[in-house]
Formats: sequence, C-alpha cells, structure tokens
Amino acid sequence: MMAGMTETPHPLYDRHAETLDRALTAITERGYWSAYPESPSPRVYGETAAADGKAAFEAYLGGDFPLDQPGDGGTVATEISPFGLALDVRYPHATADQLVTAATAALPAWRDAGPQARVGVCLEILDRLHKNIFELANAVQFTSGQAFVMAFQAGGAHALDRALESIAYAYAEMTRHPGTAGWEKAAGKGDPLRMSKTFHVVPRGVALVIGCNTFPTWNSYPGLFASLATGNPVVVKPHPRAVLPLAITVKYARQVLAEAGFDPNLVQLAPEAADEKLASTLALHPAVKIVDFTGSTEYGDWLETNARQAAVYTEKAGLNTVVIDSTDDFAGLCRNLGFTLTLYSGQMCTTSQNLLIPRDGIETDQGHKSFDEVAAGIAGAVAKLTADPARGVELTGAIVNDGVLERLEEVTKVGEPVLESRTVAHPSFPDAVVRTPTVVKLDAADTTTYSREWFGPISFAIATDSTAHSLEILRSTVGEKGALTAGVYSTDEAVLDAAEAAAIDAGVHLSCNLTGGVFVNQSAAFSDFHGSGANPAANSALTDGAYVANRFRIVQSRRHV
Repeated sequence: MMAGMTETPHPLYDRHAETLDRALTAITERGYWSAYPESPSPRVYGETAAADGKAAFEAYLGGDFPLDQPGDGGTVATEISPFGLALDVRYPHATADQLVTAATAALPAWRDAGPQARVGVCLEILDRLHKNIFELANAVQFTSGQAFVMAFQAGGAHALDRALESIAYAYAEMTRHPGTAGWEKAAGKGDPLRMSKTFHVVPRGVALVIGCNTFPTWNSYPGLFASLATGNPVVVKPHPRAVLPLAITVKYARQVLAEAGFDPNLVQLAPEAADEKLASTLALHPAVKIVDFTGSTEYGDWLETNARQAAVYTEKAGLNTVVIDSTDDFAGLCRNLGFTLTLYSGQMCTTSQNLLIPRDGIETDQGHKSFDEVAAGIAGAVAKLTADPARGVELTGAIVNDGVLERLEEVTKVGEPVLESRTVAHPSFPDAVVRTPTVVKLDAADTTTYSREWFGPISFAIATDSTAHSLEILRSTVGEKGALTAGVYSTDEAVLDAAEAAAIDAGVHLSCNLTGGVFVNQSAAFSDFHGSGANPAANSALTDGAYVANRFRIVQSRRHV
C-alpha cells in the first residue's frame, strides 16, 4: 500500500526518518548537503576506524567470501589488483536460474511491506555500510586502482550519498498520491455513487545491476537502491575485476534484510566465471524486468536493443569536451584542467577528452596566449602534479586494465605530443601499474581521431578556426557520440550564452569558468545531475524522478460502498 496515513510506520523508517526528510528537502532545494562525511579523519570516524577497516578488508584476501546465498556449490576468483596486490578472493557462484528463482520468491513479502518499511530497511543498509566505510574504501581502492582518499570519497561517502538520493526520489515518487481515497459522484435524485479506492505500489520484478571496474559502488548504488526501495529484488552482477566492493555491499544488505525479518535473497551477488557471459544471460531472462548498466557504449547499446522485456538504464561512453575562448585567470584555468586530467589517470567517465582552442590563441589576464601556449600551460599543470611520484600517485592512482595501456600506446601514433605519458614506480606498491597523462595536439580536421572515446589518461588539444567553430564541434560530436560533461572558459557573456545553448542542443551538462576547487569531472549528489539521458552517453540521469518512477507501477483496487 502506498505511504500515507494508512501505512503503519516501520521501526527502521522511524529510526532514519530525519535523514530521509533532510534528503527529500535536498532534492528539491538542489543546494549543498551531504549525509556522510567525506574526510577519513580519525576525528570524524574514530581513532581505530581506519585500521579496523583495513584489517577487515585484508581478512577477505585469499579466502572464501562469507556469503550464504543460493548457488551451485562452485566458486569464482577473477580479480587482479591494479596495485599488484594479490586478492584471490573466492566468491560463491550461482546460475542465472538459481538467482532469479530465489529473487522471485522473495518479492511478494517485500512488495507487501510497503514503501516506508522498504525505505527504512534501505536506509539501515546505508547506515551499516557507513559504519564499515573503511573496509569498503580499501576494497574499492585495490580493485579499481583509485588512490585511497578518492576511493574513500567516491567509493564510500559519495556513493552512499548517491544511494540516499535515489532512495529519496523513490520515496517521493511512491508517495506522490495517497494510499487510499474515497470517491463520490452525484447520481441524479438517487443516492450518490460511492467507491473506496486503494492504490498499490507494484514492483516490476527482478532487477539486475551490472557493475563497472572503475567505480563499482558509485555507479551501482543508485540503481541498486532505487530498485530495492521500489520493491524489486536485486541481483548484483559485479565486474569480474571489481567484485569485492559489491560483495561487501551485498553482505551487509543481506544482514540487514534478515535482521528486519525479510528474505535476504532480495539482494544477491552474481559473480561470473571467465567467459561465462552471465550478465547477458541474466539481462535476457524473462523474469528480469530492470537492468542498470555502466560501461562501454557497445555493450550498453546491446542491452538497450536486446533486453526488450526490461526497463534498461545505461551510462556509456562519450566525448567530454571543453571550449576555451578566453579567461581572466589563465593560471587557474591551467591548474583546474590539469587536476581534471590527472585525477585517477583520467579513468572517469566525466573526464575531459577534447580541449577545443582557437588556432589563433586566446585573450587572458596574462595577455594573448597562442594555441601552443594554452596547450603547454595545461600540460605543464599536469606535469607539475605528477612530477613527484610519491605525491603524484595519490592523484593518478593506478591503471585499471590493459585496454587503457593499449590506448596509451596507440595514441603515440597520432598528432603531436605536448606532454608524453610516463611510467611511474609507485613508492608503496612496486607492482602497481601507473602511467601519467598525455596531452596530444590535433587539428579540427582530425575528426577520425577525436570523435572516438580514448578512455584513460589521454586528452587532445584541438586547434579550431574560432570559438564559434569550437561550439559547432561540441554540438555535432556530443550530439552524435554523447558526453557526460562539457566545459567552457570565456570572459564574454555572449560566448557563455552560446555555449549554454550548444550544451542544451547537445543535451550535456555544462560547467563555466572553473578555476578553483570545483572540477568539471566531479558532481555533487542532491545538487548535480550525473548524465542527462538527452544524448547517446546515457539514457538516464542520476538521479531524477524518471530514474525511479518506471521501476514500479500503480495498481488500484475499487470497492463499492
């Protein structure tokens, strides 16, 4: 039954009602708010929290992951750490039918519990994960290649914020209408027609979350919790190289569900053996009605085309673009973009790839800067951030997979390098695979090169005929191939307006004149939308009403009174 005066409050809902209320306010105000502190400081989390979390993470290594769920009796171990750490964690394996059967059996009681009970349980899961955030952060670090602070923030605190955001949207959509209503219509001289109506939130069915290697929690949590809160059991299929963060998530989710009196099979882990293609098998299963995916354009397109029985939410690849017209803070521009290109070695779906600069240069607070000087300024900022290996690796992290290395080799055959990528010896992890970013000069005519995504620490300084030409390229390339972020630098309001118009046409989020501590490749939960669903890079946004509302249906019951 829908929430309202007719629904009995659940103890876990009452426990977390204040957090939910604040989140509901935040998604309407769109200002800054965060429920989970992003600093791993002992003053915030306690003196022993970091050591306890690391010990919990290390206890998993080389052993069988403690997860009691339906399976075929086998195990799989597929993770290879970018830092060279031996993981060797063995996870219980199950077939698609086993997972779907268990999930389907768990659905009715979860559906009938109502929105408040479901949301209360979901908020308790977030609370449990937050209490174990250091354990989670270590798992994210050593599977994704992120440096620890980034893993703690993006993989821990920010991921929890995004989860809470999706729960808030889910609750708002489920409770948009009353749970019951009285209906009366005059009927001439006779008694009026009277009906009692009840409106039920009915989940679509089994949900599938397909995780990615780079951000296993941040990208998976919104779909996981949006589906779970709206009544759908969730099968979590992690990337083979980043299983542990989602295994930990499933472990604590199942604990909370069982403690609350629900079937823990509402959340199950689906690790796959090499070449098993379990994600595709699950995605096409008739009982799977929701699919969330982050990853390659090719596979995302395949899901959208073939998983026709399901509502499919995808975040794919794109050509993130920055238009540089002019600036009143050239040093700040270079520092800001330098950090953007360096962070996590550019292995973010939001990192800028194409830097569009007029070939005749730009006007700045330091005077006119030629195209070469602008490119060199940005490259110089990257070089400065990565010059000291001990400090640089805390920004770059490690390279997530061989595909990135292959693209780094391939890009040496195109354009003219402004800054070449270097191999760096990690001072703490000698087997870590670390590469610094490269910046390559291209001409606007080199469309074959820059109109494809080069995921990783690869960016292009592209010489255009003018700022108007740059905006034309942004509009056409993003419109055709998609992007999650766009940026513009200009001291001219007319140019800023034109850039905003181009971004609206292309359906991409725009950031203007970032020279300080806000970066184009970072987004804040409750305020920034991640992805728009308005260009080919993603068919949905994290998070808005459309992201959650199609995960359930309203079924009404009418009785004559």
